[in-house]
Amino acid sequence: MRVTGKSTYMKPVQPSEFERNCADAAGAPDVYVEPVIRTLMNRSDWIILGTLAVIWGGAFFFIGVAVRHVPPMTYVWLRLTIAAAVMWIFLKGKGQPLDLPREAWGSILLLALLNNALPFTLFGWGQTHIASGLASILNATTPIWGVLVAHLLTRDERMSPRKVAGVLLGFGGVATMIGPSLLSNIGTDALAQLACVIASLSYALAAVWARRFRRMGLSPMSVTTGQLTAGAVIMLPMALFIDQPWALAMPPISAWAAIAALAVFCTAFGYVLYFRLIATSGATNALLVTLLVPPVAILLGAMFLGEQLAAQDFAGLGLIALGLAAIDGRLLSLLRVRRPQTAA
Repeated sequence: MRVTGKSTYMKPVQPSEFERNCADAAGAPDVYVEPVIRTLMNRSDWIILGTLAVIWGGAFFFIGVAVRHVPPMTYVWLRLTIAAAVMWIFLKGKGQPLDLPREAWGSILLLALLNNALPFTLFGWGQTHIASGLASILNATTPIWGVLVAHLLTRDERMSPRKVAGVLLGFGGVATMIGPSLLSNIGTDALAQLACVIASLSYALAAVWARRFRRMGLSPMSVTTGQLTAGAVIMLPMALFIDQPWALAMPPISAWAAIAALAVFCTAFGYVLYFRLIATSGATNALLVTLLVPPVAILLGAMFLGEQLAAQDFAGLGLIALGLAAIDGRLLSLLRVRRPQTAA
């Protein structure tokens, strides 16, 4: 560019040079672009969320059966060990390598602590003192923690009045379904309840932490296998030194069946789906599954155990549906679009 007095003019660029510069810019890697998270879930995301709700809806029942006969830390170690073995066998059967780089194992270890070792142990211990239903409602605080944690630690999952209102509506629905008779017990066994709340916060932290694995280009299968393997390694010395399982009586078949169901379905298969959902829809949306767990458990009981649904169950389901609609946002968007058309 040349400057003559007050006049300024650009040096002309030849067309061939301009095209070459455009091609160079298009081929340059953009190191600042992060994977895009869908704030609005599509049909596939909702199917995964519903499947997870069904899988994890029975988890609290299985935990209740397991910890009656097996100490919490030993139960968690068995659950993680069996689940990790299932994932390794599955990967080998598919001929798929684990493919976790050395630099990823530090993040995997922290994920195993936040997502498996700590919350599994706290919920297991908590359910030796409080009912499974109360544990499930405390677990349903996870999305509330998730909205706060994602707002503080991410740039694309910021808190909004819509999300806050949706989560609070969902939590209100869970509380309505559990009922006043169970809520009246809150305040007793305070340490066990606090343990479940801390476990829920740990799940929320883990969900946000797990987002980094998509940027690393790691598959949900590899992350799940690595996480479960690391969790089993963490829990092994804890179970040996604290529970001393060799001194315990052999658990009954019912306890082994409960642990196997937790390991294979609720842990191995469940976390593959969970990490896939986090990769596409973000931590806040993925944590909505904890709102669906209590109602799914009640519905499964009504369908397969002959349990009756009360009016409060349907009221709770309605509140949860409103909460999910608020967080998803599409229903509100449709209403905003239709109002001007109706007025016109």
